[in-house]
Parts: sequence; structure tokens; C-alpha cells
Amino acid sequence: MKDGTGEARPARRDMRPLAGVLAAMAVSLTGTRVAAVAVPWFVLVTTGSATQTGLVAFCEMAPYVAAKALSGPVVDRAGPRVVSWTTDLVSCAAAFAVPALHAVGMLPLPALLALVALIGAARGPGDLAKEVMVPDAADRSRVPMERAMAFSGTVERLASTVGPAVGGLLVAMLGPLTVLLVNAACFALGSLLVAVALPRAVGRPEARTPEARTEEREGYWRSFAAGFTLVRRDGLLLTVVLMIAVTNLLDAALLSVLLPVWVKESGHDATLLGATMAVFSAAAVVGSLLAAAFAHRLNRRLVVLVGFTLVGAPMRLVLLGDLPVALIMTVFVIAGLGAGFINPVLGAVFVERVPRAMLGRANALADSLAWAGIPFGGLLAGAAVGLVGLSPALLAGGVLYFLTTSLAGLRPEWREMERPKDRPAGPGGRLAGEPAG
Repeated sequence: MKDGTGEARPARRDMRPLAGVLAAMAVSLTGTRVAAVAVPWFVLVTTGSATQTGLVAFCEMAPYVAAKALSGPVVDRAGPRVVSWTTDLVSCAAAFAVPALHAVGMLPLPALLALVALIGAARGPGDLAKEVMVPDAADRSRVPMERAMAFSGTVERLASTVGPAVGGLLVAMLGPLTVLLVNAACFALGSLLVAVALPRAVGRPEARTPEARTEEREGYWRSFAAGFTLVRRDGLLLTVVLMIAVTNLLDAALLSVLLPVWVKESGHDATLLGATMAVFSAAAVVGSLLAAAFAHRLNRRLVVLVGFTLVGAPMRLVLLGDLPVALIMTVFVIAGLGAGFINPVLGAVFVERVPRAMLGRANALADSLAWAGIPFGGLLAGAAVGLVGLSPALLAGGVLYFLTTSLAGLRPEWREMERPKDRPAGPGGRLAGEPAG
């Protein structure tokens, strides 16, 4: 039996490739989430300026999005393995430089902005490279793609849940600069895992087809344009990306503005705000784990539509009335469970429809389009609350979310979401890459 690269598939399942990629993702993402607490706190306590704190956050995220969007051809050409460990080393050096320069009195604001911009510019390609390695690692580990994507999503959600909590605790105990050293150590460990511990076959460019190598010699911009054309011409991928761009904007509006305003206007404190986000994230982790166990056996279209239905309107509509906090928490838990199923299924669909040699470019462009509305979510929500009030803004967000996902799901392209019937079968009639049992 051969995999998609033409190489012989091992007789026994070897989980080391997938485990290695997931471990590298876990370490680097957790370090990043820890730093997301330490860096703003450091700026705030040293300058007392919320404006400068926001400027530092912008200087990291803007290069992150731009570098991730533009690095697709580089990841496809050099190979995700090389890009991953080298960019993690750059992030490690930049993160270490912040406390080192501050210790010797050589960290003015422009230098700090330059360092966080360097971290963001390195993290973008590094995160993309790890995402691109997941499908290849899943094939080599003989794991269904939905399950591998669910594991990847679980790692990311766990990092987003545990990282900030651990970061806050470490900042209180050790101070923000010491925590940045922990961040640097996480990047170094992530680089080591990919460069040394991960089987070298994962993501190597030598496994690509002669056609892919010919395309790569045509130049960066032609290669970039090929990825853009692929996403634009695939009706299902384009529909999904545009739909997620709208839902991401609405989610950003809810979490960054509408939910905090509701907490304040309802007479609660920040404890409830943190609790609602925590129960949603925890439930999403459970949903991802359930998806890892069952998603590859379920109807994909139904899973995605139900997931979006649970995570969209209910979280907004439940805030309209004077309802018990326990009921609101229950709705957020159910929404989190639904959210946990979405990305594993859509990730598997994406991998199946994109040639592996173009996965870096297509993934980078799709992510950038999907994230394009996030910075504007808070701005639009704030303007809406100021113009019409909180309740109409929540209602409008819930209705728009439901219409966006429902109308997208009714399009004929969504019939192509199901697992391909012509996918080659493995031993005993199983699908290639699907383990027994």
C-alpha cells in the first residue's frame, strides 16, 4: 500500500509523525498564549499607557497575518519542516532579547515594537508550517483526516484555554519579563521537536511530484497566484472561506465588545466574563475530542450545519432576556461542544481538495481571508451598540450569523463536502489512512 507521495505505507501504524507535530504545536502555541498575557502586562505596568499597550499588540498581529498570507509559496517550496524549526528559532531569539535588553536598560519603545513585530512575522510562517505538516503526518500515522484535524484543533483550544491562565499565574509569581524567558524556551523546544524528534520524512519537499517541482521553478508570484486561483475556482472552498470570514467577524464582535458590555450592564463583574469564555473554551475542547472519536463516521454537512447553528444565534439570543446565569452558561457549553466539531470536518475537506504541493499557499490564503474581518468585529460592534443599543446589536448579530451559515449550507457546492467515494481502500476494505476499529 502506498500513500499520496507514492511511498510505501508501513505495515503497522506509527504514531510518531502525528504525535511529533502535535507536540511541537502544543509547545509553541502554549508559549505564545503565555506571552499574550506577559507582553501587554509588561507594557502596561512600565508605561501606564493603554494606547502603547494596544500599539504593541497591533505590531505583533499585523506582521503575523501578513507574513502568514505571503509565506505559502515559501512553505511549499522549502518544506514545512525547515520553515517550522527555523522560524521558531527566530521567535526564540526575539523573545529572549526583550528581557535581555530591558535588563541592561536598552529597550526603548521602538525596540520593543520591532522585536514583537519580528516575533509576529516569524510566528505566521511557523504556525502555517505546522498546520501543513498535520495532513502528511496523519497519512504516515494512518489516522483519518477528521481525527487528525480534531487532535490539532484540540491542541490549539487547550493552548488557548491553559496558556492565558498559566501566563497570568506566572506573571503574578515571577513577573512578566521572566515569563518571556519561558516563552523563548517554548519556542526553542518546539524547534527542537521538529528538527530532531520529528521523523524526517514528514513534510519533506523531495516527496513532491515532478509537476510540483516544475511549478515551483516558475517564481514566487506565479506560485502565489496559483494558490489564489485554486481557492477562487473551487466553489466549495471559496464558499466556506467567505462564510467563515463573516462568522469570525461576528464572533470577534461578541467576545470583544458585546459580551463585556452585557456583563457590565447586567450588573456582574469580570469574573462572569472570564467564566463564560472559559466554559465555552472547555466545552470546545471536549467537542474536539468527541470529533476525534466520531467525526469521520458522521455526515459532514449535517455536522457543520448543526455546529454553526449551535455556536451562532443561541449565544447571542440568550443574552437578550433577564435569564439565570446557569442557563446562560448551559447555552455557552452547548455552543462550545458544537464549535469543537466544525474545524476538524472543514479541515479534512480542505486537505482533500487541495494538492499537497499547494497546501501551504492555499492554507495561508484561506486563513488570511477568514481572519480579515476579525480586527473590524470590535469596531463594528462598538459602533452598533452606540447607535442602536446592546439588544438590537445582539439580535442583528444572531440573525446575520444564522442567515450566513444557513444560506451557505444550501448552496449546491456543499454536496461535495462528503468523504470522496473513490478514496482508495486500505487493508480489509478500510479507507486509506483509516485505522482498524
